[in-house]
Amino acid sequence: MEKTFTEEQRNFKELAIEFARRELNPGSRERERRGEFSEAGWQKCAAFGIPGITMPQEYGGLGLDTMTCIATMEGLGYACRDSGLIFSLNSHIWTCESPINKFGSESQKRKYLPGLISGSLKGGHAMTEPDAGSDAFSMRCRAEKKGSHYVLNGSKTFITNAPIADLLLVFAVTDKGKGFAGVSAFIVERGFPGFSTGSALEMMGLKTCPLGEVFLQDCEVPEENRLGQEGAGAAIFNSEMEWERSCLFAAHLGAMEKILESCIAYARERRQFGKAIGKNQSVSHKIADMKVRIELSRLMLHKVAGLKGAGKRAPLESAMAKLFISESYVQIATDALQIHGAYGYSAEYEFERNLRDAIAGKIYSGTSEIQRNIIATFLGL
Repeated sequence: MEKTFTEEQRNFKELAIEFARRELNPGSRERERRGEFSEAGWQKCAAFGIPGITMPQEYGGLGLDTMTCIATMEGLGYACRDSGLIFSLNSHIWTCESPINKFGSESQKRKYLPGLISGSLKGGHAMTEPDAGSDAFSMRCRAEKKGSHYVLNGSKTFITNAPIADLLLVFAVTDKGKGFAGVSAFIVERGFPGFSTGSALEMMGLKTCPLGEVFLQDCEVPEENRLGQEGAGAAIFNSEMEWERSCLFAAHLGAMEKILESCIAYARERRQFGKAIGKNQSVSHKIADMKVRIELSRLMLHKVAGLKGAGKRAPLESAMAKLFISESYVQIATDALQIHGAYGYSAEYEFERNLRDAIAGKIYSGTSEIQRNIIATFLGL
């Protein structure tokens, strides 16, 4: 099932490319070296409308369709050199903003969505723990009901946006005896008593995206800040993962397109042994494989986007798309570095950064191994 962009959607992609080049790229290399989050870039993205692309107009969003969002994210991935900023934005949108829009009460939506959409509030979600990564529902974080509040105790780690977040969607166990059905979700504000975060962790890639630890020590959360019913945490988490595994990885597709163009241009211009290196099959076949991976990635991604845009579940399709795109991105980034030789390995060029940023895609939103488990389960294994 092939999906192609309409003229309006292509225009959004081009606008995103122009916007990223003009507003987000200046100073990106220096910020990457310092591991510095771009507050100015965040606010520019908010003014451009990125956090509110698919959000309802009544809360300040643009109310556009899923494929327009995909087109915009592809454009950002293609042109923006600040991959950490794009990842931070996507986490904000798909793991905080969207769940509140889908599962939140009207009062929760009116309280939080306008700020999240305008960029005045930064969000994320807190699921991963030191001993609960891929086995997400073995978490130790507990939430105990006491009167009109829940009291949360536990810690989270590798939480995207934690050092800068104004609120996080925190997952905690409310009924240990029910397994994954005993997990609930809470909108936790930075100012709540007992809530604190650590400093940003130093990571291999995506260095401009702040990741950190979250500490919940007798953290008091009002009952009205529980998202959905008690025990709805698994449904909320699975829903947001479907969205993240589609829309977030549109930026990866855009990045792969840019890498392919760079490799084609270099293979035509670079001469060794009296001819362009693109005339060697060892190079041209790598580039041909890049094209195949990109086109297959596009088909899979657009199929998922079509399903989600139609209001349908896509657990299998999103797992397959996430697995294939993330691993394709790593392979394409690796081959691009090899094609460029020492120039590719040099920190003065973008190819080594592309590879460092790409590798994270095999881990976040569920590791490649977890995606294969999901696919196998749908095959009855």
